[in-house]
Amino acid sequence: MPLVFEVSGVFQVIGCNVITSKEVQVKSLVSSCALGLAFGLTLLPARADEKAETAWRLFVTDRHLPVMHVLDAAEGKIIKSFDLKSQGRLYPTESGKVVFAVQADADVAMGFATGIELDDHGDHGDLEVSEPKALGVEIAGKKPVHFVPHHGDVAIFYDGEGVVRLIKEADVLEGKSAVRLLETAAPHHGVAIPLGDHVVVTVPNEQDPSKLPTGVRVLDSSGRQVGEVAECPGLHGEASSGHLTAIACETGLLIVKETGGKPEIKHLAYAGDLPEDAKVSTLLGGKGLQYFLGNFGQKAVVLIDPEDENAFRLIDLPVRRVHFAIDPVRTKFAYVFTEDGRLHQINVLSGKIAKSVGVTEPYSMDGHWNDPRPRIAVAGDEIMVTDPLKGLIHVLDAATLEASREFVTGGAPYEIVAVGGSGAVHE
Repeated sequence: MPLVFEVSGVFQVIGCNVITSKEVQVKSLVSSCALGLAFGLTLLPARADEKAETAWRLFVTDRHLPVMHVLDAAEGKIIKSFDLKSQGRLYPTESGKVVFAVQADADVAMGFATGIELDDHGDHGDLEVSEPKALGVEIAGKKPVHFVPHHGDVAIFYDGEGVVRLIKEADVLEGKSAVRLLETAAPHHGVAIPLGDHVVVTVPNEQDPSKLPTGVRVLDSSGRQVGEVAECPGLHGEASSGHLTAIACETGLLIVKETGGKPEIKHLAYAGDLPEDAKVSTLLGGKGLQYFLGNFGQKAVVLIDPEDENAFRLIDLPVRRVHFAIDPVRTKFAYVFTEDGRLHQINVLSGKIAKSVGVTEPYSMDGHWNDPRPRIAVAGDEIMVTDPLKGLIHVLDAATLEASREFVTGGAPYEIVAVGGSGAVHE
């Protein structure tokens, strides 16, 4: 029997081929023998000179100003603010030690130390908290957009050049900008996924590179292509969960699995009973439970378990979707915020909306895609929802979805990332 213990970023599993019962349809927790990394590790102190503490930080950008605020999630106070060069989209690394602010309008991606470090020592985990800081790593290039962290590597795709810049998280933490470049055939809205000694990179549309990519190819450590191009028309959206990576296409998903040290790619066609006028274009990967959550049209999301016979389960929403997020702690839940100002708790096992609550005033999805609208982040036992028109962050109890308090940030809080967890602190 594998050993399963709770971590505040994900449920970690030691063992192989962990599966849930067939009736819940989600077939695997994490089908691998490796102990994965998590943002926050919750383990008991091992010695008398240690005590257990919890620390969560919120990284928040403003929709109108080039700034990133770092807040203490317990008190809602701004610890530090960093100037950016343009509006930034925020992406954490898998360990939670680094947050990148990707600034497409300023042609740069900047790395910041979160000041939260959780180190697993087997029988216990250590928590170290320090000041957040700019690491001095600024990776310049024309129009950086897609950011993908995987197993200690980071890949940033620069749409204006059709170039991938790869860097190791360990180098970023040391303030080093040791970047490896991979070029594609033309500038396009692409993505790259680092997978150990290989990288999966998009193939631009040959007739019109301004359109979405048409497939992916696998490159080895020397940049040589391995195998044939995997077709994926209208490619947009990727995520990893457990031992799988999924890439969204007009026709279904490409499922990437590492076999014998190299990626193996298979196509998973959309189920015949899904609406024909929609497709997945944004994907999130489950933590602890292996599944994917994607958009599907403006008023639905779809749960995807590639290893189940019925891989797709559509969940209709009452109105148009604004944002969605998975819960890395309570692994059977995900959340969708809709334009009527309500937050919906999705049970990924039953494939249904379990609970809904009102959080903000309505935010219409009419207008520009980047207009200021709420975003969701999960910080331990709390759910954070930005409210850019009110200059607030709403805090909800994750167990009950009841509002507990508000953080007044001023400005227009927009993108939000939560990093933290619990561990032993040495006296």
